[in-house]
Amino acid sequence: MKFFRFVLAAGLLGAMAPPSEALAQERILLGVDRDDDDVNGQPDAEQAVVPHSPDLYTLLPPQGGNRTIEARGDVVRILVDGRPFTSGPLPASAKRIELQAVRPGRAEVRAFGKTIIVSAVEVRALDGQGKLVDPVRSHASLERTPPERIDDAFAKTANPDAVRFVVVGLPDDLPASLRLLSRAPSGMLVDALGDAVLGSIPCPDGVPAGMACGSTRPIRAVPDEIDRDHPMVHDRSILAEVGGGLEVTSPSARKLGGLRVGGPRVSKLGPLVRYRGRLRVLLVRARPGGPPPIGGTDAGAIAIARAEAAQANALWGACGIHFGPPGELEAEVVDPPRPHLLALGCDQGLPASGGTVRVRVDGREITATLDRGILPGGASRVVGAAIAAAGFSVRISDNATIGAGAHGSSDVLVRRRDGSLATVEPPTSGPITTDATMTACIGRVDLEDGLQHFGDIDAIAGTVEERTLIKAFDDGDPATIEVLVVPSFGGGGRIGESFIGADGGAVRNVLIEDRAGIRADRASFALAHELGHVLLDDPGHPDDFGADTPTRLMDADAANPTAYGPRRLLVDECVRALRQSGPGAPAPIVSPWPLSPLVRQK
Repeated sequence: MKFFRFVLAAGLLGAMAPPSEALAQERILLGVDRDDDDVNGQPDAEQAVVPHSPDLYTLLPPQGGNRTIEARGDVVRILVDGRPFTSGPLPASAKRIELQAVRPGRAEVRAFGKTIIVSAVEVRALDGQGKLVDPVRSHASLERTPPERIDDAFAKTANPDAVRFVVVGLPDDLPASLRLLSRAPSGMLVDALGDAVLGSIPCPDGVPAGMACGSTRPIRAVPDEIDRDHPMVHDRSILAEVGGGLEVTSPSARKLGGLRVGGPRVSKLGPLVRYRGRLRVLLVRARPGGPPPIGGTDAGAIAIARAEAAQANALWGACGIHFGPPGELEAEVVDPPRPHLLALGCDQGLPASGGTVRVRVDGREITATLDRGILPGGASRVVGAAIAAAGFSVRISDNATIGAGAHGSSDVLVRRRDGSLATVEPPTSGPITTDATMTACIGRVDLEDGLQHFGDIDAIAGTVEERTLIKAFDDGDPATIEVLVVPSFGGGGRIGESFIGADGGAVRNVLIEDRAGIRADRASFALAHELGHVLLDDPGHPDDFGADTPTRLMDADAANPTAYGPRRLLVDECVRALRQSGPGAPAPIVSPWPLSPLVRQK
């Protein structure tokens, strides 16, 4: 295989200028500025006003003497304060003078008594089928394919996400290799891939005669170091983040081109770039004033929660979905709520036979009489009215009918006038209810023995303990996904669960994870998996009734911390997530998050 070196022959350069000027020559390599650094939908090389970017070569304005600048040919544009400048003396007000390559080739620029030889190369990104990935209208996408060996580095590939970078230029101007940088949306450097060797390939259609072309192998933008460091692909993988960007640089670190990073380039909804959801994380202590469920200290617990959110960002970035910078995550360590919920109908949801319900609220005994035949929803409103008449704030929350219920239960949620939770207790003597069929239960959260979780029968509503926990912290915003972290689930065997809108229950867009789920870490990606149920609005798993594919994030039982573990999302799953939870959903929980310019930071 033939490899190129960046060579500017001394004899050629000497022939381009008289001997007296050859001593004042400077040679530079520029990339054709076809990307879109200011994200305005137009290639930078075609803009009437060009913002400063690393694609440009900056010249210092002379303090005196020769102020004339001239570019010969159409390979390079002179920019003065961002605007194209033909030739002649610089305006006295000029502050920023730059050179911008607009096509591959070689140019001579005479500036301030010095000759600059510009070698311009164009970097093109091609997908697995050899089609151009437009840096203005398209983007790189995070890998959704497990590592695979490639025998022919320059043949077409079925990988829908990998891109190869092709460099177009004069034969002597092509570098032997490229360096790739990955940046976060903030502009911070995420990763670097050095020595991406260029191999000689036939130039794509439309390349001018006389040009040569070199190509990298397919480059994989991956979500984490497990994917990056797999032996089969480590020399062509680079960490990336949705909303960030990939920069192609020369070996000397001059930027030659770039691509932003988004979701799938092709889907039934068109290109998926970037969307944002909002998480609200509540880390619940086992007892009031006790230690947090993870981390040892409150600060440690919040740090772990942010790391979990970062993992969810990495995996859901394959769909272009992000939950914001981990440092901005809304996370709080909280005490378990006091008993503030009274459930009418509990689980069975039978009609009333006639009787009374008696409870104490903050020590005040309250009695309500139920008529025969009233359903739990009506009973809760009768009891709620009696509690409200005693000076408390009451909210009624009706639950869906569970599999074994006659009707749905209904919860009476009681707060004081200042918004804090009231304490609901049994009466000083006697039962809570004298009604033979209308059961009444006070919800209590006792995490010392684990959270009592739902089963197949009551998954649509959740247990009374779950509802007491969740409804105590409900912020009333359907666009927020609540994440509750508890010490453990009762009975073992469960590390996470979610409540979704499709079930039609009062609790939705909520998930619960315990410390075992966090301890499982990247073997299970419990948070990202449970977020999948919420975003997809689907309680099932692809292997419930279909083929078992343990590399898929939504697999039911896979636990594998390698690059072949449960971490992949299909494009169809990305499409479903946006249809069920995106801008067109009845209650959107992810919204478009347009790309913004990257500010390069080290």
